Amino acid sequence: MLPVVLVLIAYLSGSLPFSVWLGKLFLHRDVLRVGDGNPGAANVFRAGGRLVGLLVLVLDISKAAVPVGWAYFNLGLRGAAMCCVALAPVLGHVFSPFLGFKGGKAISAAFGVWIGLTLWKASLPGILGVLFGLALFTMPGWMVMAGMAGILAALLLWMPDPLLLSVWVGEVLLLAWTHRADLRRGPRLRPWVVHLFRPLKG
Repeated sequence: MLPVVLVLIAYLSGSLPFSVWLGKLFLHRDVLRVGDGNPGAANVFRAGGRLVGLLVLVLDISKAAVPVGWAYFNLGLRGAAMCCVALAPVLGHVFSPFLGFKGGKAISAAFGVWIGLTLWKASLPGILGVLFGLALFTMPGWMVMAGMAGILAALLLWMPDPLLLSVWVGEVLLLAWTHRADLRRGPRLRPWVVHLFRPLKG
């Protein structure tokens, strides 16, 4: 019974649309009508609220990290039950009952899960992977996949735990779904990368 309760708590925590609520409270704007319409920190920044955007980013990471870390470290949950708890905040962000079971792209929530599970051990390589993707690609979906590749490298090298690898697979599937429009179009390299590998003329 406890694992079911933990999954529900993690799902509801992940579903909290802080960007929508704080955007209306502090900026008097509907972030669902800004930018790409995604309920996330990026559109709060686009709406002109840097401090509010930073607050939303911290809350979106925390709403996943806190319930996952609590279940993993404090309650010692493992196995399939822990995998479900770890993926629940991401599902909550993507399919939020507060937004008619619609939601955002879940980048911050997915990152928060790795803080909850490994603190910095997988999250730091994830950040480095995203930065590498930012340098190479023009489309956010491929930057996110680069971040997930960084996390996978860390897991395979230092933490080849079946639980963590299962969470990684689940997150990749969810993030591939939320970024499917970018991923369908294939990776688009930045001009400097194209120029670097362009054959020398004549």
